[in-house]
Amino acid sequence: MARPPAFPSTDPALKSILAELSAQEPIFHRPSFASTIDDFDRMMASDYWEVGASGRRCNRAFILQMLADNPPIDAETARWRASGFAVRQLGADTYLLTYSLRQADRLTRRSTLWEKTPAGWTILYHQGTVVSANEDDVSPPKA
Repeated sequence: MARPPAFPSTDPALKSILAELSAQEPIFHRPSFASTIDDFDRMMASDYWEVGASGRRCNRAFILQMLADNPPIDAETARWRASGFAVRQLGADTYLLTYSLRQADRLTRRSTLWEKTPAGWTILYHQGTVVSANEDDVSPPKA
């Protein structure tokens, strides 16, 4: 019996969805997709919330205020590197996108729940987790 992959992979039928969503990540740091408070407001669901890499939970209103007070860094200009993208379909129009983000000396694992709406892609939830291990990812031992 074949073992499933230890880490996320993308069904080949979802490659176009993967391309659309990965181009928008890291969220709030891609000026080509959103650069104004109105843009950020439109891209988040009304009940959006997130768990930051610090573990702190933030609601939509807090994120919008933070973005208004501190314009976000452009990921490309800052030389942040996103990699390891994978997408999984969770419902008819709902997808989980996962990836890793390297920001200088900090590595985080990221996950964003996206919904396809008639108006475009909407973010439902986002989470970042700091990678603190001194070793690379490990797979379960082979049986």
